[in-house]
Amino acid sequence: MLYASGSDLINQYVISLFYGLTRDQGAAKSSTSEAEDLLANAVLALRLAQRRATPGGNVQMANILANIFGSSPVMPLEKHIELTFRCAKQLRPLFVAVIANDWDKALEARVEIEALEHEADNLKKEIRLNMPKSLFMPVPREDLLELLLVQDKIANRAKDVSGVIIGRRMQIPKAIAEKFVEFVDRNIDAAKQARKSVRELDELFTAGFRGAEVTLVADMIEKLDRIETHTDEQQTVLRGALFEIEKTLDPIDAMFLYEVISLTGEIADMAERVGRRLELLLAH
Repeated sequence: MLYASGSDLINQYVISLFYGLTRDQGAAKSSTSEAEDLLANAVLALRLAQRRATPGGNVQMANILANIFGSSPVMPLEKHIELTFRCAKQLRPLFVAVIANDWDKALEARVEIEALEHEADNLKKEIRLNMPKSLFMPVPREDLLELLLVQDKIANRAKDVSGVIIGRRMQIPKAIAEKFVEFVDRNIDAAKQARKSVRELDELFTAGFRGAEVTLVADMIEKLDRIETHTDEQQTVLRGALFEIEKTLDPIDAMFLYEVISLTGEIADMAERVGRRLELLLAH
């Protein structure tokens, strides 16, 4: 076999791999360790074949590897979480402009949020269509798609908040303005921490979702939980402050202020759910 061509090596070892993985499956005679050994042998053969490949053969090898193991879905997911974070981040200039009664700047922030949310939505559709279906992905494809869906909801909530504020030209009472901005900032922090956690996916894939990288991501998720808990506490305080002054406000305005507080708080909730999805990936 040492004198076989690179292509023959690949074919022989991949065939043996699949034979080993499926033989006596009904009788459950193949242990997990045997399957792992077969897979390791196949990977070794692929690497040997790559070194023996003629010029131009590397392209063929890359295609074969991609067909067997699938292209990595990580980079598109990281790009998507970046877009959703940038979308949430625009809420700060939006609220600052509204408090300052600068509706031109508020509209600029709204336009930017809409553009980023639209870009994230298009990328979400592209990822769904092109997510690898390889047998050898380290985690289930469905779990990655669920992560994508939760990520997208961060951008959706930012768009919802900006839509209500701009649509009604809402005024933020001075008595709660400072608390409101602090609440918005902390929700943005949650989205930022979710982005930081998802950015580690490439390292997790490389490590096969094992080792020190798992501990690092678990610590990031724990910090994300703490941030989300803090936003819950801030939301309670902010609602209480609004309750104290709501009789001085138009009833409909007060109702929509409560709604904006709730929608803003959902950004941190969605960020925390990103952490929950990552935990499921780590459990595989």
